[in-house]
Amino acid sequence: MTKKNKWYLLLAVILGLIVIGNEMKKVSLQDMATEFSIINWWWIAASVACILIYWGIEAKIVQVLLKRSNPNFSFASSYRIPLIEHLFNAITPFSTGGQPAQIIALSKSGVDTGVATSVSLMKFVVYQVWIVINFLVCLVGGYGYLSNNLSKLKVLILLSFIIHFVIVIALLMIMYWYNFTRKLVDMVFKGIRLFKKGEKIDQLYQRTIEKMDTFYEESKYMRDQPILMVKVSALTVLQLTAYYIIPYFVLHGLGIHGISIFHIVVLHAFITMIISLFPIPGGTGGAEYSFSLLFGTFTLSQSKLVLAIFLWRGVTYYLGIILGLIALTVHQKKKSIE
Repeated sequence: MTKKNKWYLLLAVILGLIVIGNEMKKVSLQDMATEFSIINWWWIAASVACILIYWGIEAKIVQVLLKRSNPNFSFASSYRIPLIEHLFNAITPFSTGGQPAQIIALSKSGVDTGVATSVSLMKFVVYQVWIVINFLVCLVGGYGYLSNNLSKLKVLILLSFIIHFVIVIALLMIMYWYNFTRKLVDMVFKGIRLFKKGEKIDQLYQRTIEKMDTFYEESKYMRDQPILMVKVSALTVLQLTAYYIIPYFVLHGLGIHGISIFHIVVLHAFITMIISLFPIPGGTGGAEYSFSLLFGTFTLSQSKLVLAIFLWRGVTYYLGIILGLIALTVHQKKKSIE
């Protein structure tokens, strides 16, 4: 881990402590202690199992995608990759560090850099497509509930969906209509140059074209392997399901029963989309705010709600940082992850 990433990690921890401190002001320590003492830890263990399964399924996806080039790549080695990806997503703005980190981690584990890049891109495309599809299903099933009860988050949820939808459309256009997409990009940069010229714009254009070319070349393999993509898609759906149901177990651990698992999945899918809008590492602040608004609609006392936020973030965010740091030290070689 570079010095810059260590600073990012420190920033993520500090921001987390600030948010925790702010939430603690809303309740008395006595109420928190009372609620903590009656937690059913078997339900919390189930939520931890869900996030471990979530990473385990992603590890299996890595194995599946590496079967052709690295058939002996072990599941244990594969499991390190999503943990390292989570760590760097968690400590960088807009989760931009995860993909480069996993490519380097794969390369250091004996995978060719080109293959590692291909695996990362394929995972990213399939994941983004299913994030959008799952969100559409949740939107159709839960938007009436959201519209009637949570008008504060309506705009954020729709905006996050639009951004993810545009990303998926852009990726598909590069995959299947590269020449047309290239012309569109050229037109956009011609328009930009009418207002601003210089070396920075030229460099941005060059980087954009290089990334498009790389993605297009790698996407050819995806188009030629429909059965593989169906298998990866099925695993991705299971992976997202394991993640979306985590709050269900957290709330049950706090003694909140009689809740609809479908509503939990819908609300958590909304939160996942909202977090992506916040530039702060891990969506800190935005994640807690959206969780309190969405899950605060259940009959929660304030102390239960605050405890639910701590447990949820502990399982879905901080546990991954800790395990990611451990994974980073396993088989660590001289080259640092940038």
